[in-house]
Amino acid sequence: MGKHRLGLVEATALFIGAVLGPGVMVLPALAAKAAGPASILAWAILLAFSVPVAVTFAALGARYPDGGGVATFVNRAFGPRLAAAVGWWFYCAVPVGVLAGALVGGEYVAAALGADSTAALWIGTAILAAAFVANYVGLRLSGRVQLAMVGVLVVLLLVTVIVAAPASRTVNFTPFAPHGWAAIGAAATVLFYAFSGWEAASHLSAEFRDPRRHLPLVTGLTLGIVSVLYLSLTVTTIGVLGGAAATTPVPLSLLLETAYGPAGRTITAVAAVFLSFIAVNTYIAGGARLGAALGRDGALPQALAAGGTAGDVPRRSLTVQMILCAVSILLTVVFTVDLDSLMRLTSACLAAVSCAGMVAATRLLPRGGVLWYGAITGVAFTALVLAFCGMLVLIPVALGVAAFISGAASARVRAAGPPRSEVTSSVRVGGPDA
Repeated sequence: MGKHRLGLVEATALFIGAVLGPGVMVLPALAAKAAGPASILAWAILLAFSVPVAVTFAALGARYPDGGGVATFVNRAFGPRLAAAVGWWFYCAVPVGVLAGALVGGEYVAAALGADSTAALWIGTAILAAAFVANYVGLRLSGRVQLAMVGVLVVLLLVTVIVAAPASRTVNFTPFAPHGWAAIGAAATVLFYAFSGWEAASHLSAEFRDPRRHLPLVTGLTLGIVSVLYLSLTVTTIGVLGGAAATTPVPLSLLLETAYGPAGRTITAVAAVFLSFIAVNTYIAGGARLGAALGRDGALPQALAAGGTAGDVPRRSLTVQMILCAVSILLTVVFTVDLDSLMRLTSACLAAVSCAGMVAATRLLPRGGVLWYGAITGVAFTALVLAFCGMLVLIPVALGVAAFISGAASARVRAAGPPRSEVTSSVRVGGPDA
């Protein structure tokens, strides 16, 4: 059987899954809690600024398709030491981020079934396990399953907005900024989780049949679909639920019940599983390919490089990701870490990855062009998000220091031992034209 490469439709489904995902089920509530109805502005601002970020990543991925994603871009711009730090940020964020995404689905299904938080954890774990199985089989199965789920979800969410919107009341939008205008920044920090899928998707660039032609198209389609869904759902959620949007852990469930009546609970459970799976699936795929690229480049053990060639399945890296997910679950249970904290921690690491990618783009893209100015805008945007992350910025700082120390130790070992044979790959650092 030949190696499977992503076409336009499958790739669009994977990208939508990375950017949409389970965040749409819980983030409207978290943002409304932080900023009230003014959280709509946070959504709109993030959507507007995600355009240059997405377009920049598409341009870089088309030029340098590689499983290393943002780490590859940083490597080309600034060298392997900084690239290793960026790779560690994403690789370590994936287990926490996919756990958060799976738990969102678990909480929704548990609420629909009238079960407790323990059941939510088990359901979330099952969603994670299913995504790992799909990735072990390969992108052929993973992409097709994702395509079917995304198609059903897009139609379901759009119909929900159309049916529920007439129940909106203008009184639910006042006061518009009950916590002050500065609260919009706090809302934007947690909402960044919903817009950080472009980093995960960048690791799939080498899996495209035709990256230069398909990546810009996939990015444009994803931006259009996700923008319509996020904004319409956010406005409808606040308009219909009012203050309840900030207090319920399952705002989408209440919205679906408004639209479909008692059947909304069952529809919510199905939608939750789909939304969680499609995001978790894409992040695991991206993280596994990044691990293989980091192993190939010496930032992680070389054994992880197995299966890192485009079209193959990096099963060793997948196994490490699965172990890290298990550790994340254990720590979450032992220390009773809540969903908001998991999302903010993930957002801090992914914002750092995005910022590094945007800075690299200013070195790699033609200076003075439209894409270059887009990258400059992306740098300012992601740096602002990092500023609002507060003390959580120390997490990527600590990971960066650990990556630097690890890289220095590995360099000493390689210098003391026999020359390491080059790991051949059709997607070496920087792509085939490196």
